[in-house]
Amino acid sequence: MKDLERFSGKEAETLSPSRSSQVSPQVQLITISDEESGQRIDNFLLRICKGVPKSHIYRVLRSGEVRVNKGRIDQTYRLIEGDVVRVPPVRVAEKKESTAPGTEFVTLFEDSHLLIINKPAGVAVHGGSGVSYGVIEQLRAARPDAKFLELVHRLDRDTSGILMLAKKRSALTNLHEQIRDGEIDKRYLLLVQGDWQNARQHIKLPL
Repeated sequence: MKDLERFSGKEAETLSPSRSSQVSPQVQLITISDEESGQRIDNFLLRICKGVPKSHIYRVLRSGEVRVNKGRIDQTYRLIEGDVVRVPPVRVAEKKESTAPGTEFVTLFEDSHLLIINKPAGVAVHGGSGVSYGVIEQLRAARPDAKFLELVHRLDRDTSGILMLAKKRSALTNLHEQIRDGEIDKRYLLLVQGDWQNARQHIKLPL
């Protein structure tokens, strides 16, 4: 693919300056939306306080600094639409400006809840481990007004095929439940060269 190098998001071999940290200056009061309801409070805080160690998140929960509707809660509390969450000042990693280009991939299906694309081989689904960005970062850059866009599952970088992304948290939760319960069938197809000797072959080498 002509644009594969741009899609792949491989990091250049240069040294990047270390990122400093900053303190959220004041208490935040966050009203929970319909899309955010149903989450555990600890998972919600881990998502909105990116860069904050898990140990610190659980410490402020245990200390009562985090409150919901002015009351203390524990880490297992599940948020309800309309809840007001008090988030204390926390030290977070300074956000790194995204370098992902806004890119749309071949769309196989899309509605208000779900986006299904054809991921090309050679493109990671997300950034990390020497890759500055992947499919999810490029789609978010291409859709800056999207309120929610998350990977439902993953595919290896060198694997092409169907990739599902949820456009609503309710869809993400439902699809994760279907995957966990074995209701979604996921298959890999392999192209081979030469004659296939038997109806079934056992591959004993690492893939």
